[in-house]
Amino acid sequence: MGNNPVLEEKILTKRESKKGSAQPARSPRFDFNWAWLGVAPFFLFALAFLFLPSFSIVVRSFQGVDGSFTFKNIIAILTESDIINAYQASLSISVITAIGGGFFGFLLAYAVILGGMPRGMRTFMVTFSGVASNFAGVPLAFAFIATMGNAGLITRWIEAIFEINVRQMGFSIYTIWGLSIVYMYFQFPLMVLIMAPALDGLRREWREACENLGGSAWQYWRYVAFPILLPSILGTMILLFGNAFGAYATAYAFSGSFINLVTILIGAQIQGDVLYNPGLGNALALGMIIIMSVCMFGYAYMQRKTSRWVR
Repeated sequence: MGNNPVLEEKILTKRESKKGSAQPARSPRFDFNWAWLGVAPFFLFALAFLFLPSFSIVVRSFQGVDGSFTFKNIIAILTESDIINAYQASLSISVITAIGGGFFGFLLAYAVILGGMPRGMRTFMVTFSGVASNFAGVPLAFAFIATMGNAGLITRWIEAIFEINVRQMGFSIYTIWGLSIVYMYFQFPLMVLIMAPALDGLRREWREACENLGGSAWQYWRYVAFPILLPSILGTMILLFGNAFGAYATAYAFSGSFINLVTILIGAQIQGDVLYNPGLGNALALGMIIIMSVCMFGYAYMQRKTSRWVR
């Protein structure tokens, strides 16, 4: 290159032109995304009605009746038999209704979505599920008391037709199993509502591919459809567990103090005249928050696994 002065002059001229055309680097400018204003009400609502109350529950769980700092409330949750029994009863009802609601609800969802029902029946069942899943509290409790209570319609019919006294035989709906039946009324429809989109997400090509490879209907469900739906089924059952575990109005209106549940015990500790101990009530609520948080993370994890297949 040193023997060619013309070529060296061209290279130097090109380099100088590049240096002259280069512009100074601009400092990064912050552009505000106005789309965040649309979700601002959600964050404010979550802060005011979720995070701040949760923080308040954590703080008040370590306060005694006089407002002093204490660990007695936390210790009572792990040692007192009434509290342990309340947690056991709540967990038992939640497990029973989650398994029962998940199993029978899945069968109902399968019959509605993939069972070949008329479209009008499918629309009716989905609409009914949306209404029934939100029918709870005092109306639901009164409906079951009037139907299957000690003086309920079905109870009177059984006594009149078979000439027996079901109460003397030990039958009572005011038990854990009776309350589980009441909870099933809104657990079934909730399972149908959540599983319907998952069943719709099963692609026809997957079944056709299985049939082309010589697979039967059982093999399709065993090796293709069920593994795809399993995370959604388990996630929905976790959601049913949390839904039953946090129910209060239905249980209180149905059984009062006949069934010792955590939610009823919390109400007695915060509003009661005899068992008034807000610190213990907040400690009980803290235990529920921990259990519900585990359910929420479990449901989110299962939904993330399901979304890979039903996109």
